[in-house]
Formats: sequence, structure tokens, C-alpha cells
Amino acid sequence: MIKIIVDCFGGDHSPQANIDGALSALEQISDIHLILTGDEAVIWEYLDGKSYDPARLEVVHAPQVITCDDKPTDAIRLKRDSSMMKAIMMLRDRDDIAGMVSIGSTGALVTGALVRLGRLRGVIRPTFCPILPTMKGGIVGICDSGANVEVDSAMLRQFAIMASLYLENVYEVASPRTALLNVGVEPGKGDAIRQEAYGLLKETQCLNFVGNMESRDLLGGNYDVVVCDGFSGNVLTKTTEGTALEMLKLLKGKIYSRFRYKIGALLMKQMFTEIKDFMNYQNYGGSVLLGTSKVVVKGHGSAKSVSVAKCIEQAYKMELSGLGPKIEAELVKYEHYEE
Repeated sequence: MIKIIVDCFGGDHSPQANIDGALSALEQISDIHLILTGDEAVIWEYLDGKSYDPARLEVVHAPQVITCDDKPTDAIRLKRDSSMMKAIMMLRDRDDIAGMVSIGSTGALVTGALVRLGRLRGVIRPTFCPILPTMKGGIVGICDSGANVEVDSAMLRQFAIMASLYLENVYEVASPRTALLNVGVEPGKGDAIRQEAYGLLKETQCLNFVGNMESRDLLGGNYDVVVCDGFSGNVLTKTTEGTALEMLKLLKGKIYSRFRYKIGALLMKQMFTEIKDFMNYQNYGGSVLLGTSKVVVKGHGSAKSVSVAKCIEQAYKMELSGLGPKIEAELVKYEHYEE
């Protein structure tokens, strides 16, 4: 039985989305045990009347909530009874707990994970890696997407190694095609860091490095992993998600603008439903934090229950895959290894 903690507060739709997502995951995955952290009176009140296996669900009282207005360093120091910090400390102290899921403050989660959990052996800095769908029916991981605004070439190589192992072991993508986000596809493009990283990635034997990638090609289906600094990756991810949502709104508006469009939409209702599900980022879970000593998954602050359930599934699959030891084993083969 794999135990996973769910931080039930801090998101836009908390705690309803967190609890509903947890119950959905319990129903879908038979060998998980979930621990919900947060105000126990609120959680138990919401669970009242719900159908679930009580032997696989427990609640730990944590009355405080870390908000996005809290300074991360102050939050982890002053709000030790928060749902997020209680989850992080339990994850650190208990060997029987495999990982955690949170849709709360990104800054507090990263800081708390670094300070309280620590890194895998050899990791310079942990990194976020969200998953997006491609137009060819596959997926692409963006690494980093916000954990590290400033990077060097050695960090970019580690991001590539960790993300490639993640796609290969958790999503069963054989020899993931790995690209470096840049302003052009030619080898000499970009600043000094990107040029140096290009050389390192090219010589890294465990990677299937296919060169530079321009942002417009992200969803084309020709790449499985895109490596970048956290600032560029965050902008790339949110711009792509936002564009998809606005396109869906535009399509819906056009359909309802004319009667004949409505008739045509009725005939293609199933197709439009499939496109909507395909482009909805809620269906792809959250960003895994690669490189921490235990599994951490960060969901969108706006996550709804389906997204929380997917995040729990991600944490479950990461633990099953034994990803952490595989990352450690690969990183020791290359320069910039640190104890």
C-alpha cells in the first residue's frame, strides 16, 4: 500500500477540490492510502455521507493555511501547523509515506521541500516538470517551469536528465526526444548559457538530444522533453495553457453566433467534446518536483477535483517507478556532481 499525503488547503477551490480528488483517486487506485492534512473539523464535515474505504483514508489536523500572500521563508518558519508544512514534515519524518500533493503556494512548497526534505544525492537544484498534450496525441514535459529563475548550463543538463528519466519511467516514453528551448534551432543560437548547455546536452550519452526548439513548436509532437530556465518555462507553459483556453472560448462564441453554426455543432458534438477534454490542462495533473528526496507534486492553484486526482496518480506512479534512485545513479556519471 503506497501512502500519499494530500494538502487540503491553499488552492482556489480548496478544500472541496482536494477532498473530492482524493476520494476519486481512492476509487480509481486500489493500493493507495491517503492522508489528508488541514482543519479536521472542516474535512470531516465534508467527508460526512461520502462513500470511501475508511481503512485507506486518515485525517491529520493542521489548522493554519499558507496563502500566496505569505512570504515563503516566513511561512515555513511561522506556520508549522499549516496543512502544507504538516504534510512536508510528515513526509520527511515517516518512512512509510511515499509522497505528497499540494495545490497551495508554489514558493512555500519549493522552499519547504528544499529546507525540510532536501535533495537527492547529486542534484544541484530540484526542478518542476509539468506535462502538456501534443497535436500528435502524445505528451511533452517542460523542465523547468518555475522553480529556478536563474540557471547555468550544468543545471540545464541535470534538468534534461531528470525529465528524460521521468518521461521514460513514469509515462513509458522510449528514448525521450529532448530539446533545449532557444530563440532559434541553429546550434549557435542563444546566450552563453544556452550555447554551453547545447554542448553539454549533445555529449550526454543517456539523452536523446535533438537540438534547439523554438516555442512555437512546443505542441507539434516532435519533442518529448523541453529544457529551459524556470522563468522562460513558466511563461511558455502558462502562455500555451492560456492560448488553448481562449481558443476554446472563441470557438464556443462562434458556434453560438449563428443558427447554422449551432446545427453544425450538434452534428460534431462528440468531436468538440474530445477536443475540449484534450486541451484542458486539468486533465494532465500538475508539475512534479524532480530532484527532492521524496515525491512532491504541485497542482495548479486553480485545480479542480479531476486535476487533484491526476496529481495523486502522478505521485503514485513516480513512487512505483523507483525514479529517485534512477536519477541518483545517472547524475553521478557526469561533472558537477555534488555530495
